[in-house]
Amino acid sequence: MESASPDLDEEVAAPAQLAVGAHAADPHRVPKPRVYGDLISVDRIDPDAVKVLRRLTRHGYSAYLVGGGVRDLLLGHEPKDFDIATSARPNEVRRLFRNCRIIGRRFRLAHVLFAGGKVIEVATFRRDPALQGPSHVGIGDGGRASELISVNKERGDDADLLIRQDNTFGLPHEDAIRRDFTINGLFYDLERQEVIDYVRGVPDLEAGTVRTIGEPDVRFREDPVRILRAIKFSARLDLGLGSEIYDAMVDQRQELGRSAPPRLFEEILRLLRGGAAHRSIYLAWDLGVLGVVLPELSAFLDDGVDIADLTWGRLSAIDEMRADDRLPSDAVLIAALLYGPLEEALSGAKNPGLAFDEFFDDITERLAVPRRMRDRIRLILAGQRRMDRGRHSGMRRREFFLDAAALFEVRLSAEGREAPDWLLDLSPGGGEDGHAHGHHRQGHGVGRPAYRARHRRRTQG
Repeated sequence: MESASPDLDEEVAAPAQLAVGAHAADPHRVPKPRVYGDLISVDRIDPDAVKVLRRLTRHGYSAYLVGGGVRDLLLGHEPKDFDIATSARPNEVRRLFRNCRIIGRRFRLAHVLFAGGKVIEVATFRRDPALQGPSHVGIGDGGRASELISVNKERGDDADLLIRQDNTFGLPHEDAIRRDFTINGLFYDLERQEVIDYVRGVPDLEAGTVRTIGEPDVRFREDPVRILRAIKFSARLDLGLGSEIYDAMVDQRQELGRSAPPRLFEEILRLLRGGAAHRSIYLAWDLGVLGVVLPELSAFLDDGVDIADLTWGRLSAIDEMRADDRLPSDAVLIAALLYGPLEEALSGAKNPGLAFDEFFDDITERLAVPRRMRDRIRLILAGQRRMDRGRHSGMRRREFFLDAAALFEVRLSAEGREAPDWLLDLSPGGGEDGHAHGHHRQGHGVGRPAYRARHRRRTQG
């Protein structure tokens, strides 16, 4: 991929080039990005997203395809979402689109609605509200090619960097640097058919690496959930973690305890839903992150016994179901993830119901697991004993039956057991969230991943 902006280095060349975090750029200077042409074909972009982009630009606003959509297109994947960032304010977007609604209180977003439930999300360019001045950014080197970074935060070990608001309008380059990783900081200009890169995202995609925009320690302290997001992108997109970001994830993992529990829970679900549950959870365990968010599971895996290895088999089964477009409900995903330590906690308990509640009490406080899901897991877990004994017929009319059958399939696959005929004969159906699932005759067995991280760093601290 060749840059169409060779004069970028002139824009930031020494002696104006600044060390990471050392100084601020001129607040009135708009830096030049690297610009790449002919990387994305317009016909790969959702036609409704194209309509939104063209209407915004036709009315004089800047508008770009942004974030994961650009990243996925560059990687040759089909994006799940086509999000747009623009200079138009939410009310201005609404005036342009009758099929638009404004959502959000902390930060307002425009959702442009299309047939079939499709939503194109349109956000106004934002900047980090902690930055002073309209464009207070630094230009960093740090041994790499020049890049934009946020520079005015106090960076001491005791400084509280947690972001508590992120609702200030800004300029395109400010919107780019407020994002978490370079691979997510790319814009696509439809009119010019060019990728706009303020943060070295394109070279990082070429190198196959996940890297933060700015110093990893600072960015993870600003928003510790970024640690889970780094795991997700590394596992799902098969991208590496450099030593700098890897060490920061280990060093800052305890900061996850400061994050809002619902956000932590949603990110864990995303690790399980994305088709790389096995790799994601293994990486979280290897980094010691699992010991912070799910210490019950981490301790169970640390024992290293054969029954703990079944966890990897269950996660691989979930990935296979996802690949077959049969992803089970969220309740099944969590039940499969925690099945080992939960079974251990219930084994020999005089009061299994009480033991179940005691197991989930700390998890619910830490991750805000919804009561409805907790109750659902209780039912589908109880159903496993009946299915193991072949006494499933009385459950078939129960509304949780398909979820229980999905978990049973996951377990059989992990254990290498043959599926019974009644399981094979089930028509694909939905769980509580409407997810379909089907069944395989033979499981693939168990085992740890064929890869290992460069070294183990799971000691808590």
